[in-house]
Amino acid sequence: MTRPTGLIAALDTLDVAKAKHWAAVLSPHCGMVKLGLEFFLANGAAGYAAIGAPSVFLDLKLHDIPNTVAGGVRAVLPLRPNLLTLHAAGGAAMIAAARQAAEAEGDARPKLLAVTVLTSLDTEALHSIGVAGGPRQQVLRLAKLALSAGADGLVCSPQEVAMLREALGDGPLLVVPGIRPAGSDAGDQARTMTPREAALAGADWLVIGRPITQAADPAAAAAAIAAELAG
Repeated sequence: MTRPTGLIAALDTLDVAKAKHWAAVLSPHCGMVKLGLEFFLANGAAGYAAIGAPSVFLDLKLHDIPNTVAGGVRAVLPLRPNLLTLHAAGGAAMIAAARQAAEAEGDARPKLLAVTVLTSLDTEALHSIGVAGGPRQQVLRLAKLALSAGADGLVCSPQEVAMLREALGDGPLLVVPGIRPAGSDAGDQARTMTPREAALAGADWLVIGRPITQAADPAAAAAAIAAELAG
């Protein structure tokens, strides 16, 4: 591997007890857990705190006018997430406002990740919403905008990682969903890659949900992926 690549377990459930159990059994193999929009809407800050995970990727994909997004960032700062997402498509002013709000925490602030193009979207889907070109062109366009406005890194599909590393260098943090171990179901992901392929391309973190949490033995599934990344 050209750089260390960590594993984030996506705890995609509304059930606090189940998420807490997953976080505990997966902690030896995953450096972070992800709590997403559904979990947070259902359980709020109390549910977040109940998980008890030391490192959390809070994936809310904030997207609104700059003042509202800045307020959203301030609202979750007391939870001390390690990573927090917002949509790059919200524009430079929105991202800059989020960064300014996050700076209130100083060095303890969450790193802001800009979501470029959702991994469920392909060229046809982008064309249907008026985006010219394909995912690669749009990802690079939004990536440059977001980083120049203050984002610390990006959420992108594994298929754009190598391109972003070549264009942007080693600086940006690249967090990558759409990871499917060999032989697993792609589900609703349109642009996928295996863990090893994504790591070799230059990903910093891989976000994996169902192939781990829906496995007969989630801990064993996570251990196998972690071993693949380490090897």
